Amino acid sequence: MRNYKKRDFFAIAIVCALLFSYNSILAQENSKAAVISKDLKWSERMALSIMKRAPKPWQIDNNEKTKWDYKLGLAMLSFEKLSKKTNNPIYFDYAKQYAESVINPSGEILNYKLEDYNIDNINAGKILFDLYKDTKDNRYLTALKTLREQLKTHPRTNSGGFWHKKIYPYQMWLDGLYMGAPFYAQYSSEFENGKDFDDIAKQFEQVHLHTLDQKTGLLFHAWDESKKMDWANKETGTSPNFWSRSIGWYMMALVDVLDYMPKDHPKRKELIQYLNDISKAVAKYQDTSGLWYQVTDAGSKKGNYLEASGSEMFVYAFAKGVNKGYLPKSYKKLAFKGFDGITKKLITVDPDGEIHITQVCASAGLGGNPYRDGSYEYYISEKIKVDNSHGLGPFILAALELEK
Repeated sequence: MRNYKKRDFFAIAIVCALLFSYNSILAQENSKAAVISKDLKWSERMALSIMKRAPKPWQIDNNEKTKWDYKLGLAMLSFEKLSKKTNNPIYFDYAKQYAESVINPSGEILNYKLEDYNIDNINAGKILFDLYKDTKDNRYLTALKTLREQLKTHPRTNSGGFWHKKIYPYQMWLDGLYMGAPFYAQYSSEFENGKDFDDIAKQFEQVHLHTLDQKTGLLFHAWDESKKMDWANKETGTSPNFWSRSIGWYMMALVDVLDYMPKDHPKRKELIQYLNDISKAVAKYQDTSGLWYQVTDAGSKKGNYLEASGSEMFVYAFAKGVNKGYLPKSYKKLAFKGFDGITKKLITVDPDGEIHITQVCASAGLGGNPYRDGSYEYYISEKIKVDNSHGLGPFILAALELEK
């Protein structure tokens, strides 16, 4: 047997490292060059397109470095669900690659500060449940427990609702229900014997009570319990307009929380009723194209536009609501009509089969600096982007529900 010297091992290590590097580069180049077949289902066409543009998950949205982020978490959640549906591990591995880039071996989360009390920071935690089950890597369990600790001390309105962020005191936004409630429900179900479902239901009850518009049946984007914000109605505390994506967040939160709420829980029927109520209201504003406008009730008013992410979220909630038996079957037709509108009006296809989602509102909120006043003019003035991450995860989730 040959007696290897240290320099031989060093040389072999260098050669192996170079080969690994070369193979990684080659794999990326092959991925970029690959043609995405139009015969694949829409969910996989979108996922493969994302992977082609962003070989590393954190590169979505042209990010220059990785970060713990609610939008990336939403996209990775859709990849986990796609992996389950297709039994193809490449999608799960993509989500795992993201998690490994933001959670160190000790379970510490990159750029996360519990004391910020930002409800958005909970959302990406949804991907950790399956990662922990699949890998048994304790970093994911540690991160899960960290996020659960935030909810234990997260500041609340006097009526018991989670503030959207510490920097937005006494405010509940529809967005926040999706960011926090499904994680809270899954954690409670899997680790705490479902002990907190009354509190989870309370989050929806508070938003329904304080943001519902009796005239339209829609929900205003936010509510300020203190009524001190300039955007807040001085009598009701509500923001002045309906934003489709915020209502979409609320509806997705409902159908996802119901996955974990026990069938005999007394609050379950209440949440299903909320879903039916908001679905009925949203259906009234579906455009003939199948899509919905950025400002939900304003139709083709000057400046308003058919927006991708809100439309995708409505389609997802309608389709899942029917699939789970929460909504009448008629909503499945509306979901198909909506998805058909998305693929015909908002999807573009490159010669190599890569697909892009257009007309995605990049971001919208209230308050802050520069100040966002919640006016109609504000919502239509925010940037509109192609392939913005808000429009990626919900597209895959909607496609998966309809493929059932």
